[in-house]
Amino acid sequence: QWATIRIEKGVKKPQPEILKTPAANGIIVRDETPMEKEIARLHRADFEFSDIFYFCRKGFEAIVEDEVTQRFSSEELVSWNLLTRTNVNFHYISLRLTIVWVIGVIVRYCLLLPLRFTLAAIGITSMIVGTTMVGQLPNSSMKNYLSEVVHLTCSRILVRALSGTIHYHNKENKPRKGGICVANHTSPIDAIILTNDGCYAMVGQVHGGLMGVIQRATVKACPHVWFERSEMKDRHLVTKRLREHVADKSKLPILIFPEGTCINNTSVMMFKKGSFEIGGTIYPVAIKYDPQFGDAFWNSSKFNIVSYLLRIMTSWAIVCNVWYLPPMDRKEGEDAVQFANRVKSAIARQGGLTELPWDGGLKRAKVKDTFKEEQQKNYSKMLVRNGSIG
Repeated sequence: QWATIRIEKGVKKPQPEILKTPAANGIIVRDETPMEKEIARLHRADFEFSDIFYFCRKGFEAIVEDEVTQRFSSEELVSWNLLTRTNVNFHYISLRLTIVWVIGVIVRYCLLLPLRFTLAAIGITSMIVGTTMVGQLPNSSMKNYLSEVVHLTCSRILVRALSGTIHYHNKENKPRKGGICVANHTSPIDAIILTNDGCYAMVGQVHGGLMGVIQRATVKACPHVWFERSEMKDRHLVTKRLREHVADKSKLPILIFPEGTCINNTSVMMFKKGSFEIGGTIYPVAIKYDPQFGDAFWNSSKFNIVSYLLRIMTSWAIVCNVWYLPPMDRKEGEDAVQFANRVKSAIARQGGLTELPWDGGLKRAKVKDTFKEEQQKNYSKMLVRNGSIG
């Protein structure tokens, strides 16, 4: 009874202030005091054995709940609002909610899914046929125009197949030809969300199957940049091809997701510097999904692409906001890493996302030795300043 009342009234009650901060939803309370200040409380000069307590505690905190892995699990609402997909803790609490849940399943799977699948099939077929036909035309302004019409039309059909409701803000800052559009990455549908409002040249690896068919068809009509698996490992080759694309101001802006992996719509993680070494103007874009209507995050470790798309197409709706930020250029004396961090900060602020310095690749890889060495260097510098090392 307590749980049912909590769920039914959860939406009406104001959220506690602590829940408004994504970083504060953890199961432990972290002490954010810097290492130097915390260790300084224990002593003021030389190394002491008690110093290891600080590092032990930080290690235990990371084991219990670190800042990286929690960004690769879906957002959970405080209570079920009858619109999102329910988790196993909510839908069988009471008979009333069970009936509502069953009705929702029938509507989503028996009514919405067939309609959306039909629209998706129409959109994909139209994309393949339309771009193939346009690709047969000689290069001209007419071909470019028809290519943009095909891409926009098909993308809008695919957005309808997701019951997408998208709000675009500050359209005066939309990416222009010869530029580079960078955005935070939550889902494979991010590209469709953006191409619903404008055309872009995609960058990615060559795939097989249906995705490969679409790639081979679209590249005939639009200057997308597809790489073979062996080419993707050659960073210099990738940079060269992208620079050649950006140098041609008649070509569509390149769309790049610098995080390199999907994050759960609460944070922005490290931007790979390669996108910022190309040159040209950067057009930042912030994408923020509303989890009250459907979870757009793709947890690739848990779901394959087919399962993910099925979950998306059986959700009630995909609602999101897209902000076009003012264009940014690399400042004099600023390296690629600093430029990438400046762009990432701007996207995080606009989207209300938590900014994290970690590489998203850590969800499948081990922590680099450089991260460990950085903490060791900070500790040694602190000892030097305190005069314990001559």
